[in-house]
Amino acid sequence: MQIDLHHAMTWVVARDAGFSPAQATTIAHAAQYVDDATNYGHIEFSNGAAYERIATAHKMLEYRNLDSLKNMKVWVPFHFLPGNGGLPAGQNPSGRFIQKLICQPHSYVAKDMVAEVLADKDRPHSLHRLGITAHVFIDTWGHRGFAGVDHPVNHVRNIKDHNGQTHHSLIAKVSGYFANILQDNIPSLGHGQALSHPDLPHQHWSYQNGLGEHIERNNPIDFLQAADELCKVFQTYLVKPITGLSPNVKQHIAQCFAQFTSDDPELRHQQWLDAIAADRFGLGVHRLSYIAKGPGSWKYQALGTTLAQGDEACYEYHSGFMHSDWKHFHDAAKKHRQSIIVDILPRYGICVS
Repeated sequence: MQIDLHHAMTWVVARDAGFSPAQATTIAHAAQYVDDATNYGHIEFSNGAAYERIATAHKMLEYRNLDSLKNMKVWVPFHFLPGNGGLPAGQNPSGRFIQKLICQPHSYVAKDMVAEVLADKDRPHSLHRLGITAHVFIDTWGHRGFAGVDHPVNHVRNIKDHNGQTHHSLIAKVSGYFANILQDNIPSLGHGQALSHPDLPHQHWSYQNGLGEHIERNNPIDFLQAADELCKVFQTYLVKPITGLSPNVKQHIAQCFAQFTSDDPELRHQQWLDAIAADRFGLGVHRLSYIAKGPGSWKYQALGTTLAQGDEACYEYHSGFMHSDWKHFHDAAKKHRQSIIVDILPRYGICVS
């Protein structure tokens, strides 16, 4: 999924679940920042202090950079959560190990991930970790059937639209992006060969995967279910009745999927922001915005830097850094990755690094 859903829709779902506008803003910002936190390593302060942050994504989803894309520490815990074939811990899906790594919506692994964040509610970074969890959780619907490793299971062939017609526009997009690269050599990590198609909320499509299986995907239905289940996660966090989305909000989210049909995620994001500002969802008028990097961003508020990539040689330390959203996000991201790779996946016989 892309910024329209990870940020704006997540805010709507959080508000509908009962979070305040400010809390929902923190959750939604963290959910989207998972796709934008591309820097990693130590930063140093002029007073001798230091901090280590991690990357939760790679720059521009660099499909050509196989060395980066094989980094399981990014793709497996933050984008393609292994589903263990939809089976609980202690059980194994038939077939090879790759079957354990394929993303499955609302899997037992995903439920364990949610349980971990619920047990971490007393931390200063709790809402930030909930946002990270929200990103990974709804991506189990968007990335279903794909794995966060370079493997033939991610091959995409015979892409067709909902009428069964060959999807020439997507084929042209793939050919243009990977100019002079044979399709069999396009990186088979995640849904690289399908580009953003699995992430578009208005798409109804089908394809043949690397196992020779015919796969039907109805994104509007899948993503609405993801939003409803995410609302239940938020309600559980708030210790409220588990009812899912209210009928009005659910109806308007479905309408947004049908009406916001541009392939440009930034345009769809702005349409969602306009809908929120106009109180389309009945949650109160709110001017929601998002700045990934530069002035006004979480990183700028924490470090005072306008750099989008790389780091200053040294940063001026200020007392607010310890309580900054940027630090809370990275604290939460480190806890999340540790929890997924070290605590949860081994229960399912899954070892990644």
